[in-house]
Order: sequence, then structure tokens, then C-alpha cells
Amino acid sequence: MQIIDAHIHYFTGERAEIMANRAGHENSVPHLRKEYERLGLKGAVVMGNRSLEVAAHGVYPEFMRYCVGLDTSTEWEKDIKATYDLVEQNLKCKTCVGVKLYAGYVHRYVSDEIYHPVYELCEHYNKPVAIHTGETASNMGKLKYAHPLTLDDVASSFPRIHFVMCHFGNPWFADAAAVMDKNPNISADLSGFLVGKLDMDAFFKEKEGYVEQLRTWLDYLRDYERLMFGTDWPLANLEDYIEFVSKVIPKEHHEKVFADNARRIYGLDF
Repeated sequence: MQIIDAHIHYFTGERAEIMANRAGHENSVPHLRKEYERLGLKGAVVMGNRSLEVAAHGVYPEFMRYCVGLDTSTEWEKDIKATYDLVEQNLKCKTCVGVKLYAGYVHRYVSDEIYHPVYELCEHYNKPVAIHTGETASNMGKLKYAHPLTLDDVASSFPRIHFVMCHFGNPWFADAAAVMDKNPNISADLSGFLVGKLDMDAFFKEKEGYVEQLRTWLDYLRDYERLMFGTDWPLANLEDYIEFVSKVIPKEHHEKVFADNARRIYGLDF
């Protein structure tokens, strides 16, 4: 079975190395290349942040594509026009497959008019908008901006744009499913559920209720054409995550969720 990781982060430094080590990995391209070959991963989509310069995204290896990201560290709000000019430059690149918004980390609803120009750009270039939903990794985040219900407003207002609900709104599974059920222009990735290297037998035993809730609402939605495998690398162990999604998603839908949907939604060529 082929696999595409529809949600990773790619950065260097001590923090990234610590995260990868905790997940049983090394934070390096040679290590990733080896693991991808071993596990059947054909490529990944990087959720970019920190820089809007096109040149900053030229560091990705050939098996990665990226979504250019707007987050709190770029100070992009100081010059909105310049920001969206840079966003457009990225969207013109073949390796850029969309835009990422960091709702919750940025204290603004994604329906705010400040984002309308980026939605118009994504509509023009026919590329999706990925949006962080659910819990934040930092206590500086504000959950009200990252609740999956906030996507309902923007998806309704921009029906010709495809939105990706990152992390399926974890842990608001019922709300995430309801928003997706109402809005056919929203998909979701299943990243961000695991952290570190785990004993998966113990995980499924200890988290039985949590996993069953996820299965319940995915079954309620019953649209496996709009779900994508993702890991949130370097936070999680790749092999653990494949096992996790394999057990959450019915086997007959594995090919779609693990690769086919990401290829279609993000327009990937691997």
C-alpha cells in the first residue's frame, strides 16, 4: 500500500531533534528517506511557517510539497499587501500546494475579512486552505479560534475553495463531523493524535474510549473520500501512526485515506 503523509513540519535545530528522538526517529532527510522507503511512504506535505519568502521553501527534498503558512512568528500583519504578494508568489510555484492558517495560535477567526484576499488567491490558483483546528501545543493559543465550528462560516462563504480541517478538530469530533457533513468543500487530515514513541497495544487499551469516539464520528460522517493520513512529524513515530490509522479506518478505505485523497486534494504528483 502506498502512503502519503498529508501533514508534517520540517525544520532544523535542537527542538526538532528532541521531538524526533522522542518519537524514535532522527530529524534528518537521510533518515526520513530511509524510513519512507521502508514503510511505503511516497511523499509528504509540509505545513510551512515562519517565512513567506519563496526561497525559504527551496530546502525541501524532492519527496515533499508544502503549504505556505501564516502564523504568529512572521509578523505578516504589519504589511498585509506585501504578505499576500508573497503568498501569491508561492502559489505560483509547482511545489506549493496550498496555504496553511494557524487558527488558535493566531487570535483571529478564519472568517475575518483580513483573510479574504488569501481565499481569493487560493480560489484563483485552485489550491486548498489548510486550517489548524482543535487543541494547541502552546498555552498561548486560544481554543475558541481553533474550534471546528469556525470553519462553517468560511466554508459557506467560499464554497468554491477546498478547506482542510487539520487534526479533525481533535477532540471535538462530533462538531468536526457535523461541519464536514454540512460542507462538502471541507476535508480533514488525521494528524496530531499521537506524540512520541508509544506502546500501541497499551495505547489502544488505555485510550479505548477516545479511539471509539473517533471511530464513531468518522462512521457518522461516512465519507472516506475526504479524510487523509497525516502524522504531524516530527511529533509522532511513523510506524505507530500507520498502525493507528489502519485500525481507525475500515480496511476497504485504506488506499483512499492513506494516499489517493491527498493526491487529489493537494494535486500531488507522487
